[in-house]
Amino acid sequence: MSEAEVLTGAEPVYGDPEAIRQAASYVSSPTIIVYSDDKSVRHAVISALGTKLSGEVSAHKIVEFATAPALRQYVDDKKKVDLFILDSEAVPEGGMGIAHQLRDEMADCPPIMVIIQRSPDKWLAKWSGADAVVAHPIDPFTLGKSVLGLLQK
Repeated sequence: MSEAEVLTGAEPVYGDPEAIRQAASYVSSPTIIVYSDDKSVRHAVISALGTKLSGEVSAHKIVEFATAPALRQYVDDKKKVDLFILDSEAVPEGGMGIAHQLRDEMADCPPIMVIIQRSPDKWLAKWSGADAVVAHPIDPFTLGKSVLGLLQK
């Protein structure tokens, strides 16, 4: 397949770079990282995201982590990541600290979403380099809309 041709189902898209980019984002399966030490938080995020966000993106893959060292190892191994969703309340390492570290250390860092417990923590999420913030409890509509927006950037 040439750079000017991307297959989307049965019909290829030719020529227009924007159409090719959109088709490529449809074809590729986004990988979403979910980090929290709390299994119920990970489950809430995964349940809210379901298997597919919309017809504009293909089904996503979710990789969940309960520990920061495991997440770092995954990133260090240069595995595919299209979006990080990090729980700011995770212990012993919170999602905002990890977000800040990812922004500082990753070349071409993918978008980062931070889940916060308290609304006043939005300023800290901004400091961490988060591209988006959602609050506990997880609202599936809000989470899905935010994730879709980040994946389409």
